[in-house]
Amino acid sequence: MKRQKLLVVGNGMAGIRCVEEILKLDPELFDITIFGAEPRPNYNRILLSKVLQGEHSLQDIILNDWSWYERHGIRLLAGETVRHIDIKSRFVETASGIRETYDALILATGSSPFIPPIPGTDKEGVISFRTVDDCTKMADMSKVYTKAAVIGGGLLGLEAARGLLHLGMETQVVHNAPYIMNRQLDRTASMMLQRELEAQGMRFNLAKDTTRIVGRTRAQALRFMDGTRLDADVVVLAVGIKPNVELAQRSGLRTQRAILVDDFMR
Repeated sequence: MKRQKLLVVGNGMAGIRCVEEILKLDPELFDITIFGAEPRPNYNRILLSKVLQGEHSLQDIILNDWSWYERHGIRLLAGETVRHIDIKSRFVETASGIRETYDALILATGSSPFIPPIPGTDKEGVISFRTVDDCTKMADMSKVYTKAAVIGGGLLGLEAARGLLHLGMETQVVHNAPYIMNRQLDRTASMMLQRELEAQGMRFNLAKDTTRIVGRTRAQALRFMDGTRLDADVVVLAVGIKPNVELAQRSGLRTQRAILVDDFMR
């Protein structure tokens, strides 16, 4: 029996885990092609902070290496971003012009860093923390610059700040709430954590609303609503994530905050 063509848009942890389960159920059912925007195999994004902190290398966090795809007959199109889905004719098209038809399509497009509406986020030296490339950029900047500010005092922001400390940068965490990790911890637990992090060299600017990233072409400082200023050569944005729904929207799929699905995730 001829295999059906399965396309998976997204080479992250969710998409690949889905493929692993499909292979367990019936490894002969599909010819599988996976599109990944990043030019590398599937890795554990949760451990990126450990890469930044120097505890792991990129190779340490790879979940499925190149040989895994080859062993299972999976075609991985790494570094290819899908820009359009034609639902009626059942094909997808990438930014580089690759077109592939499908019998079944899985969207595992994940999320992107939320960029707050602060003037200056487009300046050089402003970066988010989401990919291996972000880790590389931060490491490169730490060799040239000394002062870093992380906007966001949640778990991701604190992990980024810990990594910047490891890279030898003076690191300040800026948070709009009165205490760090306010969505996970009460004030007492938060203060205990803060004291531990301060002992490691981290500094905090709490209950601060950033109104602007100062600098002509690259970041030089943060300006706060109360009129104060914090010097920073590198600004890391770690204030949350948003679902990647643009592809679905362009392709005519129904979306709200994310892609709308039924009880069977269709």
